Formats: sequence, C-alpha cells, structure tokens
Amino acid sequence: MPQTSLPRPLRVAVVGASGYGGAELLRHLLVHPYVQVTRLVAKDNLGKKLDQVHLSLAGMTDLVIEDLTPADIAPHADLVCVGLPHKVSAAIVAEFVDLGLAVIDLSGDYRLLDAGQYEQFYEAKHPFPERLGSFVYGLPEMNREALSGARRVASPGCFATAITLGLLPFAKAGVLRGRVQVSALTGSSGSGANPAIGTHHPLRAQNLKAYKALSHQHVPEIEQNLHLSGAPDVHLEMVPVSAPLVRGILAMSWFQVDESLQAADVKAMLKKTYAGERLIRVVTDRLPEVNAVAGSMYTEVAVSIAAQAIDGKRTVVAHTAMDNLIKGGAGQAIQSLNLMLGVDEYTGLLAPSQWP
Repeated sequence: MPQTSLPRPLRVAVVGASGYGGAELLRHLLVHPYVQVTRLVAKDNLGKKLDQVHLSLAGMTDLVIEDLTPADIAPHADLVCVGLPHKVSAAIVAEFVDLGLAVIDLSGDYRLLDAGQYEQFYEAKHPFPERLGSFVYGLPEMNREALSGARRVASPGCFATAITLGLLPFAKAGVLRGRVQVSALTGSSGSGANPAIGTHHPLRAQNLKAYKALSHQHVPEIEQNLHLSGAPDVHLEMVPVSAPLVRGILAMSWFQVDESLQAADVKAMLKKTYAGERLIRVVTDRLPEVNAVAGSMYTEVAVSIAAQAIDGKRTVVAHTAMDNLIKGGAGQAIQSLNLMLGVDEYTGLLAPSQWP
C-alpha cells in the first residue's frame, strides 16, 4: 500500500532548472506534499530567483539558480532530477550515483541497453557502457513494479512515450509484428528554451516540416520497449514533424494484422491494456486531440482499422495525443518519483488539461 505519511520530506535538487523541462519539474515539485526542493542548478541565469527565469513560478520559492557540482549538491539532497541534454547528462548522472543519491535522468543517456545503438543514434560512444541496463526505464505503464523503490530511473523520451503507449496493447496481445510506420507531430517546446534556426517558434508558427526522417534517436528506444513487451521482431520507421504549436505530440502508427481481426478485437486489446490506468484515456467516439490533453498528464489513445483487407492483411493505425513536456517529460518523472518514494503514484498529477 502507498504510504500516507513520511518521516520527513524527500529533499530534491533539480539540475537543469532553467530549461522548459526544469520549469515543469518545479511546477510539480514545489507543490508536492512529500517533497522539499533544496537546490536549483544550471549553467545560465546564475544568481537569479526562479521567477526571474520562469515567470509562472512567481512566489513559489526563494531559492536562486546556482552552478553546483554533484559533490556540492549531495549533502543537501536525497534525490536529483537531471534535466540536461543527452551526451552531457551521462557523466553527471554517474557522479550522483557514485555519491549514493537516487537519480531520475530525463535525458536519453541511460535508456538504451545496447551501447552500439547509443553510438549509432546519439553519434557518440557512451562513456559508461557498463552502466547501461542498471537504470529502470521510467514508463509506469510498462515498469510499475520495478519503479517501486528504485534508486536509478531513466525517464522516457517524449516521442518514445507517445508511440510506445499507442502500440503497447498490440505488442502485449502478440499481434504487432514486422514493419511499423510512424508519423508524429511535435510542438516547439520540445526543442528547448534556447532558440535556434529551425526550432525558434517564429520560424515554425506558420510551417510544417519533417526532420530526422528514419533516424530519430527515439527509434531504438521504442523498438526496445516493444521487443520487451511481446513484439520481438518489430522494426520501426519514423518520420517526426515539427508542428506550429507550443505543446503536444500527435502520433499515428501504422501496422498490419491478419484479416481475421475485426475492429472490435483491436479495440478490446486497447481497453484491456489500459483498464485501471488513470492517466490513459481510451477514446472511442473520436480520435485523440492535443487540445484535450495539453497542460496535463493525460494521454489519449485510440485505434482505427481498415474495413477492407488486402492480401490477407488489414491496416491498423494506433493514435496517441499527449503533452510532450508533462507525460512526455517532467510529469512522467514525477510519476516515477512517486513510485520510488512509495506514495500514491498519481500524487499531484490528476489536474485536467487546459481548455481552450
């Protein structure tokens, strides 16, 4: 049973506090009933109060942003949330582990089990390949039991969360095989707080463009999830699309099933997997929309199936909508933190989305 009280609040430091992911972490952590935020760490905005960087967090804390080493942080924290870019995070996270702190890493540096895949998709050798596999993958819908009491968590990527949640029911049912094709649209906040050519919102506000076609770093992460969930021979082909919105992901994943499967069969697989999941909404009267989940931890999932079979196969599309910064990022890290801490998994996470 989840604990209803703790001897003292969990002391949490946030590394990467000045970014959008840091803002979302702090939006949840600063009002969390079992947490005390003790340090805000970043390489920029040093000496500034939090509300000078994230205006929405005015009055929430008197802490200032500092540039601290893991050794500086260790005496003041029980757990560290690390929201740094991949390839930067790996060494810092390893230091926290060696100092005996619990860690939630929001980068991609410890999600993969295969160092060769890391090198291929992240274009760098992993500095600690022997530590791959020592972190629990932080998708509660897959790893709830392992997350309970865990000390090291690799929190999933945003695309990986959305696409995995759409396809997971069919992997578990044993009907997901072979080639899966995905198109997924994402908002500008996923590119981080610092503008760059191609990611700055004024350059995408009236635009749609594909990027990293068939080479996105979340592809091996999604394949790994599906292989571990009952679809060992799945191969994913993904085309991400930069969309003219700030928050949200909308993913469509195409695959084929035997013509004997009907619409009722595939919908039953979806409902079976997510029965009892409070943050997953199976929608049946429409298709998922970003507006219905933006600003919240909720994910909408649905499925379409072709009425006509071709060459003995029917096409199925798994649809997913979610907020990339919350269920696809910081909020999911809080869900893992709750499980690690042994409190109600949904603590602080059940607020509905914004509307409009």
